[in-house]
Amino acid sequence: MLTIHTDTKIHKMSENNPPVAKAKSGDTVCFETLDCFGGQLKSENDLLGGLDWNNVNPASGPLFVEDATPGDVLKVEILKIELDDHGVMVDAPGEGVTGAAVSSESTKILPVKNGKVKFNEKLSFPICPMIGVIGTAAKGEGIDTGTPGSHGGNMDCTRIGEGATLYLPVNTEGALLAMGDLHARMGDGEVEVCGVEIAGKVTVKLTVLKNCKLPTPFLVNSELAMAIHSAETVDEACVGATMAMHGFLTGELGMNEHEAGMLLSVTGNLCICQVVDPEKTVRMEIPLSVTKAYGYEFE
Repeated sequence: MLTIHTDTKIHKMSENNPPVAKAKSGDTVCFETLDCFGGQLKSENDLLGGLDWNNVNPASGPLFVEDATPGDVLKVEILKIELDDHGVMVDAPGEGVTGAAVSSESTKILPVKNGKVKFNEKLSFPICPMIGVIGTAAKGEGIDTGTPGSHGGNMDCTRIGEGATLYLPVNTEGALLAMGDLHARMGDGEVEVCGVEIAGKVTVKLTVLKNCKLPTPFLVNSELAMAIHSAETVDEACVGATMAMHGFLTGELGMNEHEAGMLLSVTGNLCICQVVDPEKTVRMEIPLSVTKAYGYEFE
């Protein structure tokens, strides 16, 4: 199996990045990833203010996927996520939503053992591994790996985990897939500027889809179908995610515009993925029972 190592890291998802390896549609690939701080925070004495910001949010890759051409969709099945034995969290004045409530910088190292994250002496939580940064090359000049967009990127969506399938747009030859910024656990919103940031490995299966009409980025797991949208404000992201799902219901399931909107108010859930990046990210979720009732099967 092909492995993409961390020494291939990029900091912008761009068509100008030379691919580090090639894969074929149908291949399984392992991406080794650094944490979002690039491994710079090794102890609780290392603080956010001391970071080399040129090495933050590294993504491993990019990978060239043969036969992927602009207009296609890259199907990414997340088969397995393996985590390091510890994660890290930080806070600082002015950072994230909670930055207004702190007066100094702080770093916390969190052990990960036996499927749990040890938060402190009183609290431990089950791990819920997810991928924070995953995307293809963006259109035009490219987009920093710390920023989400229509190409994917730093969406910080808690549902992008093991067993889920992510559909991404292909904007340039070979798609140029890259990923990083794993979390051992994170709450929706990522309000404190980060989750439990951690290094690890992600094994994915890649398939190039021709003539796929899904609104990308689009995510499917065993229970839900989700349209993901990023915008400058949460309000704009909410509208974008809702209308993307509305378009899916009318275009792919054949619902009329009235029932599609009513359905989203009945059983659709708007969920905030993150509010701390340059663009905010929201997902609209519907249960898979809806697509099954209409006989729709995802490629």
